[in-house]
Amino acid sequence: MGMQLVLLCLMLMKASSTSANGDGDGDSGCPLGSDTYQYSCPEAEAIIFSWVEQAISQDSRMAASLLRLHFHDCFVNARHSLGCDASVLLDDRDDFVGEKSAAPNLNSLRGFEVIDAIKSELELVCPETVSCADILATVARDSVVLSGGPAWEVKMGRKDSISASKEAANNNIPAPNSTVDDLLTKFQNVGLNLQDMVALSGAHTIGKARCSTFSSRLQSSSDSSDVNMQFIESLQQLCSGEDNTNKVAHLDLATPATFDSQYYVNLLSGEGLLPSDQALVNGNDHTRQIVETYVEDPSAFFDDFRYSMVKMGSLGSNTQIDGQIRRDCRTINLPN
Repeated sequence: MGMQLVLLCLMLMKASSTSANGDGDGDSGCPLGSDTYQYSCPEAEAIIFSWVEQAISQDSRMAASLLRLHFHDCFVNARHSLGCDASVLLDDRDDFVGEKSAAPNLNSLRGFEVIDAIKSELELVCPETVSCADILATVARDSVVLSGGPAWEVKMGRKDSISASKEAANNNIPAPNSTVDDLLTKFQNVGLNLQDMVALSGAHTIGKARCSTFSSRLQSSSDSSDVNMQFIESLQQLCSGEDNTNKVAHLDLATPATFDSQYYVNLLSGEGLLPSDQALVNGNDHTRQIVETYVEDPSAFFDDFRYSMVKMGSLGSNTQIDGQIRRDCRTINLPN
């Protein structure tokens, strides 16, 4: 994309954002690109990376949390826009119900303060220029890189939604007890295929999950030949007791803070924490073959993961017909 086209798109985005401050009827008409902020905010990616690095150094679990924010944002239809539009960041108000109180997000999503800090600095350096949706896409990439995973070029130019949908968040985000068929339906609904599903599930190589999200795994018995009872018993011990609400387990016990292919090794050993994880090898021959490929060739996982992240991050970019560049990621801009 040449300099003239970049500047034209920036002008159109500004005009669209101004319109969205009023009635929300604007259309940038610009595809996502790699140099969207090259002239308008060249420091953007460095600022974002610095904050992500600091957050992860203080709390290694934050890498998975920031990556998860991007996932939960991209899987939701919000009004006319499909996908990655920062609708997940909007706070509830007296006259507005957002997505934070949806079942997959409530008391689960975290990292909002990191996004707030990034946005505050960007607004000082280049006001009303970098969208919250682009911040989410970039912190997801940086979190993976800082955890030892692959890098990719984040396409920029998303706009921020002026609406949200709690109903869509409840219905569209894959549940931790999903079967392969359930997972595939959710992924296909947003334009992702089976290969994307297995590759993106590899994000569970970092992070933790609450006992309540894998409770059905605790009911497994030795009657089934594909159950790792030693692993199940360790989970039962961890989650025992009356008050296990806040108890968590590593999604990958072997290398919990490192982004690698160990997640898939665990699945073949029957050590997938979530039912939806273990289903990839026990519930479908095709997904099991992909898992086996990633175990044999970790570089294939990295290649497929970066490809699918770019694909997921582009959801909605061609259908956004309204939006804005929020000054505060938690609230839509009020009319001037």
